[in-house]
Amino acid sequence: MQLNFKMFGSPLHAPVLILHGMFGTLDNWQSVAKMLSERYCVYILDLRNHGRSPHSPEFGYEIMAKDVAEFIESQALRSVHIVGHSMGGKVAMQLAFTHAELVDSLVVVDIAPKTYKGHHEGVFEAMFAIDVENLQSRAQAEAVLDSFPVLDWSTKQFILKNLTISKYTQRYEWRMNLPVIHAHYEDILAFLPPAAPFEGHTLFLRGAGSNYINPAEWADCLRYFPHAQLAEIADAGHWVHADKPQDFVNALIDFI
Repeated sequence: MQLNFKMFGSPLHAPVLILHGMFGTLDNWQSVAKMLSERYCVYILDLRNHGRSPHSPEFGYEIMAKDVAEFIESQALRSVHIVGHSMGGKVAMQLAFTHAELVDSLVVVDIAPKTYKGHHEGVFEAMFAIDVENLQSRAQAEAVLDSFPVLDWSTKQFILKNLTISKYTQRYEWRMNLPVIHAHYEDILAFLPPAAPFEGHTLFLRGAGSNYINPAEWADCLRYFPHAQLAEIADAGHWVHADKPQDFVNALIDFI
């Protein structure tokens, strides 16, 4: 599958490839990519069933890691620094397990190698409540989301960024493949232990205000990534790169 991407910086610099989380797109990472582009050649991707990349009924970490590996090979990249956030972090881990030869270093942002309990049910319910085919405006969609008190303002804005107007039908549509993502939600929550650990240079970077990575479980991370380091960004939650972008970029540069 040919993934949609954008590149920032000179191709003469070392390549950094960034993978977004569930419901995300490469657009969420443009500011970080621009900040890194003075030192690196930065590629930001839309994973399958997200953004402007193709939709497919196949969805899971193995197939997404295969997509990324094919992208790296199609661009003739070598010794790539891989950065993945949340779901993208699990894609990055899977890539490191199955295509270690492509990965110079690995940065896993606010996600751990474990199976999580689901907590996006309210988000899915809110998105399915939007009648996209008959939607007349973003304000109308926002009014629907406002009827779900479980959603905070930032989550609602994150959802609304996934609405776009089709150039073919001139009607609203989701950029993401919502039905397939929902159908494979348990697969996204899951973690399948690898046949062998990743022996490469690895950083787990957590937001200090997030509970996605539990430092008490660090021994489990080292089982799969024996040379890993753990760092945290103060005053940041799960969206570390959005909460503290400069601190986030500094942590990446210091590690890489």
